[in-house]
Amino acid sequence: MFLDKREVLERVEADDVKFVSLQFTDIVGTIKNVAIPIGRLEEAMEKGVWFDGSSIEGFARIYESDMVLMPDVNTYRLLPWESQARKVARIICDVYRPDGEPFEGDPRCILKRAIGAARERGYLYNTGPELEFFLFKMDAEPKIRPVPHDVGSYFDFSPRDLASQVRGDITLTLESMGMEVEMEHHEVATGQHEIDIRYADALTSADNVMTLRYTVKAVSQTFGLYATFMPKPIFGINGSGMHTHQSLYTFDGESVFFDPSDRYKLSKTAYAFMAGQIEHARGLAAIVAPTVNSYKRLTPGYEAPVYICWGQVNRSALIRIPRYSPGREQSTRLELRCPDPSCNPYLAFAAMLWAGLDGIERELEPPPPVEENVYDFDDAKLRELDIATLPGTLRQAIDELEKDEVLQQALGEHAYQAFVRAKKAEWDEYRIQVTDWELDRYLETL
Repeated sequence: MFLDKREVLERVEADDVKFVSLQFTDIVGTIKNVAIPIGRLEEAMEKGVWFDGSSIEGFARIYESDMVLMPDVNTYRLLPWESQARKVARIICDVYRPDGEPFEGDPRCILKRAIGAARERGYLYNTGPELEFFLFKMDAEPKIRPVPHDVGSYFDFSPRDLASQVRGDITLTLESMGMEVEMEHHEVATGQHEIDIRYADALTSADNVMTLRYTVKAVSQTFGLYATFMPKPIFGINGSGMHTHQSLYTFDGESVFFDPSDRYKLSKTAYAFMAGQIEHARGLAAIVAPTVNSYKRLTPGYEAPVYICWGQVNRSALIRIPRYSPGREQSTRLELRCPDPSCNPYLAFAAMLWAGLDGIERELEPPPPVEENVYDFDDAKLRELDIATLPGTLRQAIDELEKDEVLQQALGEHAYQAFVRAKKAEWDEYRIQVTDWELDRYLETL
């Protein structure tokens, strides 16, 4: 959908909107919001809205705090859960400096720069993320218990499953906001669910991820439930991922990844793109799995893709190649399985794209495919096949990112420094905590 400013003003009047939420994202992926009354929208679209960036994670220091929000009018959407008496619409914004230059620390700007680099090489980059989340009971506060009648397994159905009703309402709400839901279903773990949004260009896709996350939370609350995208909220069961399907196309809409003569129907370019992501996987982990909790999910077992390898039937691999179906050549894609929904999707997609482009530029070749369950391999077998693993902690992932110049350039100096600074602080805060596990294990025995 492409709108101009006049069409947005007409829609605002037709929708009887009272306020507009101007949204943007900080470096760690938290949505920020500046609300303006509808009378200020036309001026905001023409001149932008000034705000103080000094308190936003990863933005600016005190002495260079002035920032300008420029609304992207194509992202105008009515927020259907708001009161009819004070209707609210949202518009996603890009962040600029006062001199009119894009702010290099704006995650959306960083993704746009990566998309521009792909376009210079003749490629359009599409992504299709699959977001998993948990639904918990909520009384005065969230409870780590699944919702009532949650049947608790992959694709299960029950006519009394409240979570099924919630997913249905979420789907209808997302579609009313212009998003196309391909599938929604119960996931493997009790209380765990998945919603898949139809693939789109990476920028639209990242916008959709941000929209889906707060929509899921808003709709769940109307049922008295709490939704969380925390990667591993419960010990001993599967965590939540954001498996992301990726494809490159020409400007004419032809798949760059498809080759009918190849066993996996992959082109040389597809293999090089995959090889680039494998090459950068350990540093990439810090960006696509960016929290302390992410690495409680990325452990052997629980279907977590900790092994840096690829295959078609192998869901323990880092990258999976969905099976080819005749007549679906344009659907040829690579599924990267390590991202989780705690990531900033703008940074994640930018880093994933730059890693793949690096593989293409250097004509890298991936290792041989692995079609066995890697979880069954012992250390000797892993060494024999030269299969490495993702970092085991956020600290290790940051260490790997600090060695990866390509990914540092993908973020840009400003965002890279801000991201690493924030994540080191997160790790240090976690590192000095005294946990319940430690108390249970040591308090009475030592």
